[in-house]
Amino acid sequence: MFALRQADEFLWFFRRNCKFQHKSLLSNRSNMKQIFNVASHYQRVKNLYLRYERLLMPATLVVGFLVDYFTFTSINISITFGLLLIYWVIAGATIFFINFYDAGKLSLKFKYARLFAPLAIQFTFGALLGSSLVFYWVSGALSVSWPIMLLVALLMVFNDVFRHYFLKPAVQISVYFFITLSLFSLILPFLFTSLSPWLFVLAGALSLVIFYFFIKFFPLAGENLQQRKRYLFVLIFAILLMMNVLYFTDIIPPIPLALREAGLYHNIQVSNGKYNMQGEAENFWQAIIPGQILHVVPGQKVYFYTAIFAPVALQTDIVHHWQRYDETKKEWLDAGKLSFKIIGGRKEGYKGYSYQSDLVLGQWRIFVKNQRGQVLGRIRFSVEGVEIPVELREVIR
Repeated sequence: MFALRQADEFLWFFRRNCKFQHKSLLSNRSNMKQIFNVASHYQRVKNLYLRYERLLMPATLVVGFLVDYFTFTSINISITFGLLLIYWVIAGATIFFINFYDAGKLSLKFKYARLFAPLAIQFTFGALLGSSLVFYWVSGALSVSWPIMLLVALLMVFNDVFRHYFLKPAVQISVYFFITLSLFSLILPFLFTSLSPWLFVLAGALSLVIFYFFIKFFPLAGENLQQRKRYLFVLIFAILLMMNVLYFTDIIPPIPLALREAGLYHNIQVSNGKYNMQGEAENFWQAIIPGQILHVVPGQKVYFYTAIFAPVALQTDIVHHWQRYDETKKEWLDAGKLSFKIIGGRKEGYKGYSYQSDLVLGQWRIFVKNQRGQVLGRIRFSVEGVEIPVELREVIR
């Protein structure tokens, strides 16, 4: 079977070569030998590539994700967006190149570029999907935004596990449109220093305009080209509709805001921009397991501190929505919404806090939201009463 496949690939290579050489040259034995030698060398390189493909593909995916995580957490966000735009251009150009080549519209001089082009798609798709996952992860609460996070994570996994399926034009364009819409919805709020929902609508409109021309000039081999292109338009409209539903039901978090830090404390004092906070000491397991326990004396205040990243010059209101669980009614009851304005530009985040007095014993939770109601984060805790104040540790931010 392997020998037959090699023979078929040689015949394909030979027929493709005929398109780019004069027929009279093919009657020359030396030219025929040259074609055979080139085809043999190409086949050896291809066999070597296929042998290590299972390692190269996931490696490029992981490298792309790590590069994104590093740039987002360690480099200026404008530089990060610049790199993402470069990845986006490379991904689109590579998709065009692969399909132009497969449609027989490019010379065999590009055969090696075509062989390794899937690695470029794997890297750029992995990097761009990874960036979306990082942004959604740090900008939203898992309990609320898990559908969009799960969707992006599955696309990353499928991009590796079903990498050959991802090379099909319909899948490539669908994933590329999702990436484009996600990227534009990240960049526009940063450029306009606003979280207006109209910017998400604008991101969708820009994506549609770009993909109208992208699909119009997209090369497709085979028959029924217009019908297949209409099918591609249906796919991108379905993706756009799905993303708008997720956005306007507040499942997509308010990117580019990001909750850098959140915590509960017994006391907070602010002096010269420094937050001096006293909270209960926690061991390693208490710190990583959700559901902090606060031990309070009657009449004591409980403070909730947050540090929220926002781009330079962006101003918005942040809401701390306190809720308590009523054991009798078996539901969460509103316990107050406290808001304050933040101004972007601080890498460590804009600091703020709210507090409540005389908390009812039992289960509590606090949502961190923007003014529109999109959730950046959520913290759950239990309140237990004590007669003597517990030992506290000091934290300075």
